[in-house]
Amino acid sequence: MALLNNKEKSTEDSKGKKKKNKPVWREWLDAGVFAIVAATLIRTLVFEAYTIPTGSMEGSMLVNDYLFVSKLSYGPRIPMTPVAVPLVHNSLPITGGVSYLSSIQWKYRRIPGFGNIERNDVVVFNYPAGDTVMVERPADDYYSALRDFFNNDREALKARFKLLVRPVDKKENYIKRCVGVPGDKIEVKDGVLFVNDAPSVRFAHQKLQYTVASNGGAATTDYINDHEIESVPASYVSGESNVFFLENVQADELTKLGATVKPYVYPKGVVNELGVFPHDSTNYKFNRDNFGPIIIPKEGVTVQLNQQTIALYRRVIRNYEGNKLEEKDGKIFINDKEATTYTFKMDYFWMMGDNRDNSLDSRYWGYVPMDHIVGKAWFVWFSYHKDGISKGIRWKRLFHSVHSLEK
Repeated sequence: MALLNNKEKSTEDSKGKKKKNKPVWREWLDAGVFAIVAATLIRTLVFEAYTIPTGSMEGSMLVNDYLFVSKLSYGPRIPMTPVAVPLVHNSLPITGGVSYLSSIQWKYRRIPGFGNIERNDVVVFNYPAGDTVMVERPADDYYSALRDFFNNDREALKARFKLLVRPVDKKENYIKRCVGVPGDKIEVKDGVLFVNDAPSVRFAHQKLQYTVASNGGAATTDYINDHEIESVPASYVSGESNVFFLENVQADELTKLGATVKPYVYPKGVVNELGVFPHDSTNYKFNRDNFGPIIIPKEGVTVQLNQQTIALYRRVIRNYEGNKLEEKDGKIFINDKEATTYTFKMDYFWMMGDNRDNSLDSRYWGYVPMDHIVGKAWFVWFSYHKDGISKGIRWKRLFHSVHSLEK
């Protein structure tokens, strides 16, 4: 008995009439389309996979941790750029081309979630300063380059680099710890973070730079070698030696071994870094270890505007909340009207990396708007050594919640 080919297959419907089945290729196509649509909906509304690319969250989150990010925790954000290639973020595989159509934009909307962002949540968000990208150097920050190397001459920078403007939801994804919520007072004193005048939570695996003196004990050197602890190049710390990136728990253990362990901090009032927020060293002599105090903007709160405070809110007013901002003859104009106050339209957050002295975070680019929030880091489903999978899988991290890995 001969087998029928795909085109000849048929079945009977409920009325006894014969109808042709779909060809196999059509069935596969339909299944593929369904799978893509289902995966896109899950990725948009429920959870999304994310990979830790850098060490800014060490040692809580490690390079090559693969984790799921919950969209339901804070509420799924409706796509602001609706026309885009599914299952990719902002660039196409292989070609590296743009994966979305930026000419069609929807206003920011969010479906209610299970809760709100709380202090010390590990959060994934769109990089606030990532609205403009230098195509030839995408890893470098456009605004830092503009300030530090082009003296705020936009035309000179445009003549040197091709620029790409990205919508909010197509900016690069970052992951940091939310240390401050709307209305909080943030201050860093000698490397210690204070929130509303109280020291913040000290996590066991949080990293800082410490000077370590062994006091002649071999146990200190053995501990550093056994734990593959990274030293800080002397050129980064004013020529000092024996400065290491240590987790808090490691600093405590070295102290128990008889070593003298002290945090390495930049003195207050010493401006020795480029690009520290709010980028006004005349009025704000901040550095990574002595920063603030500042108050995080909160929806509905009104602040005074003057030549000193405008640096704190310039990007909020112009970039995040879409106003026309001009500064002329010592006066501030918003939407062509002179302004001495401003009322915030959105909530903002303060994000910092757990690898405090090796993290570009809110100390450098400021507040994170609510419409930039992607989701809450949920759990690690795979992880391998930072030097490659051939160096080993981190079995102890697999299928652990982010919260459990903080302990």
